[in-house]
Amino acid sequence: MSLSRDLLEKDLYKVLGVPKDATEAEIKKAYRKLAREFHPDANKGDVKAEERFKEISEANDVLADAKRRKEYDEARALFGNGAFRAGQGAGGPGGAGSFNFDLGDLFGGAPQGGGGAGGFGGGGLGDVFGGLFNRGGPGAGTRTQPRRGQDIESEVTLSFTEAVDGATVPLRMSSSAACKACSGTGDRNGTPRVCPTCVGTGQVSRGGGGGFSLTDPCVDCRGRGLIAQDPCEVCKGSGRATSSRTMQVRIPAGVADGQRIRLRGKGAPGERGGPNGDLYVVVNVDTHPVFGRRGDNLTVTVPVTFVEAALGGEVKVPTLGGPPVTLKLPAGTPGGRTMRARGKGAVRKDGSRGDLLVTVEVSVPKDLGDKAKEALEAFAEVTAGEDPRAELFQAAKGA
Repeated sequence: MSLSRDLLEKDLYKVLGVPKDATEAEIKKAYRKLAREFHPDANKGDVKAEERFKEISEANDVLADAKRRKEYDEARALFGNGAFRAGQGAGGPGGAGSFNFDLGDLFGGAPQGGGGAGGFGGGGLGDVFGGLFNRGGPGAGTRTQPRRGQDIESEVTLSFTEAVDGATVPLRMSSSAACKACSGTGDRNGTPRVCPTCVGTGQVSRGGGGGFSLTDPCVDCRGRGLIAQDPCEVCKGSGRATSSRTMQVRIPAGVADGQRIRLRGKGAPGERGGPNGDLYVVVNVDTHPVFGRRGDNLTVTVPVTFVEAALGGEVKVPTLGGPPVTLKLPAGTPGGRTMRARGKGAVRKDGSRGDLLVTVEVSVPKDLGDKAKEALEAFAEVTAGEDPRAELFQAAKGA
């Protein structure tokens, strides 16, 4: 993947309002906050908000990807140190050690090479720094080549049951795509002309001195290589417009709250035949009034009577979306003990299920009848010699 000069000239950290050492979680939080604030759906007709949303999405595309973020940081540091200033070549123009280097090679243009003894040969500095931008050697690509579409991030909220069992949900997304009104040409009649300034390349070169040639996007055609003779009213001649679409997305069973799911090729359409970007769906899961979750296991707290806990017995336990199960409660079961109902939990990736963890809670009645009181008082007399706190005090003294 290449990084354009335009991109490297922007402070993407400043766009998202995060420090340069921000963690992945901090970047994600900042993006989600700004994306909600400036999303086109929340700012209909606001051109400035739409442009801000594009900037935020562009910054997130780079900084949320560890590899692209590293390339961006390295490239920014490289230019910040003046690594490619004009006049620093070996020898003067045309000398034995001189070379011509087009910075467009780093940003998508083909290297111009520069022979001569001690020069860099046909590959130029593009071969030396090609790995930095994850690109090949000579002729690796220009702005006129196919361009991959932007990645899109969306959010969806599922019920607790939907997250456990999986669900198909509709997602409405907005992204930059070819303008439908002009079929992406930028021209109302679909007949744009080749830009005379850059001759259709989308780039212009200017001499930097010392044998250097600096390449910039053409300002007349905004890097497209084409100029609309009769600009489209919808996209103002850019050939791109914000497109909204609704997609049915299948969320797999067992998804966890906060999980980020990647759907390849479901992002923004590519340009000039390039592949689509990816869609990232952040899942939010609502709580359940009865069940909780611990990894692949579900949890539930079941109240039992003092008699059931003391004498033991069988208790029925509810399951999520299925019939109840019966668990055998051993005599003398203390409150807080956890038992396991196997195979009644959340769905795992391999299709099997986790377990249901059942925690026993001894229920103490608030109101007792006369007979119940008499029975408990008789029980208290029989067990009067037992002190359940004796070991507690003994341990406290020893400590």
